[in-house]
Amino acid sequence: MLERVFGWRDVAVDQSQFSPHQAPAQPKEPGGIALALGGGAARGWAHIGVLKALDEYAVPISMIAGTSIGALVGGCYLAGKLPELEDFALSLTRRGLIRYLDFRIGGSGLIGGLRLSRRLAEALHDTRIEDLDRPLICVATDAQTGHEVWLDSGSLVLAMRASYALPGVFEPVMCGGRRLMDGALVNPVPANVCRVFEQQNVMAVNLHYDLFGRAAVLRMRANEADLPEDEAFRPVSPHHDEGDSSAQRRKKLGLTRTMVDAFNIIQDRISRARLAGDPPDLSLQPRVRDIGLWEFFRAAEAIEIGYGATKSRMSEIQRLAESRTPEPLRL
Repeated sequence: MLERVFGWRDVAVDQSQFSPHQAPAQPKEPGGIALALGGGAARGWAHIGVLKALDEYAVPISMIAGTSIGALVGGCYLAGKLPELEDFALSLTRRGLIRYLDFRIGGSGLIGGLRLSRRLAEALHDTRIEDLDRPLICVATDAQTGHEVWLDSGSLVLAMRASYALPGVFEPVMCGGRRLMDGALVNPVPANVCRVFEQQNVMAVNLHYDLFGRAAVLRMRANEADLPEDEAFRPVSPHHDEGDSSAQRRKKLGLTRTMVDAFNIIQDRISRARLAGDPPDLSLQPRVRDIGLWEFFRAAEAIEIGYGATKSRMSEIQRLAESRTPEPLRL
C-alpha cells in the first residue's frame, strides 16, 4: 500500500479494489495540465463550465484529482459523459430535487443516495477507473481513522459516491473494508495528489476562496450589556423578526444554517492551509459564494461562472499547458 504523510494528515491509498493484473492508470503523455477539482456541493457545477472552456480552447488535460463533487464532475468528464451530466444538472429544479432524495430516519445520513447512485449507474454502467484514458483520483476520508483515501482504480460510480458522502447528509460508503466519507473533510482541493503523480503543471479549482477571506483573530469582551437582561441567554430564533430583508434572513441561525456555515469554514481553512503548503502552479477561483451548498437547481448560473472564470485566464492556462520541465544540466 502506498502511504505518504503530507503535513499533519496521513494519506492512505486504498488498493483493495485494484485489478490483480492491472496497475493504476499512469499519465500517457507528458505536458498538459493536471486538474485538482475541489469540493463545494452545488457550487461544484462550476467545474462543468471550467472543463467546457478548457475543451473549447483545446487545452490538454493530463489527469484529474477530484474531491466530492469535483470527483463526480471529473469522473464523468473522463468517462465521456460530461454533456449528459450537464443536461442532468440543468434539468434540476427546486421542486424536482425531491425525486433524487431518498430520506432515511435513524440511519447515518439524512439521504441514502440510492436514487442518485442508480442514475449514475445507468449512465456509467460498469465503468472502471483504470479503463479511463487518463488517471483519475477520487479523494475520500476513512471515517474510522481519519485517513485520506485515494481511490484510483475499481468502480467509478463507487469511488465518486465515496468522495461526495457528506457526513450527516449522505450515508458513508463501504469500500474495501473501510467506511468512507466526503474527501472534503481532509483535502478540499487536492492539488498535492497531482504532485504525487509527478504532474509538472497543476491547476487547482477552488470554490471556497471568496467565502470568508483571509483568516483573522479577533479579541472581544464577553459582554451582555447591549442585551436586555431577559434576552442575555435567549437562543437566536430563525423565525425572529419576519419583516427583515432576505439578506438578513440568510444570516439567521438555525440547525441547517449552522451546519452549512461550519462546513464552509472547515473547508475554507483546510484548503487554504494545504494549498499554502503545496501550492498549484495556477489557482482558479470562480466566484460562486452566492450559490448555496444545496442549491443544485442553480446549475446554469454556476456553469456560466466557471466558464467565464476560465476564459478570463485562458492566456495563463495555455501558457502553463505549453510549459515543459527544463532538461537537466550536463556537466
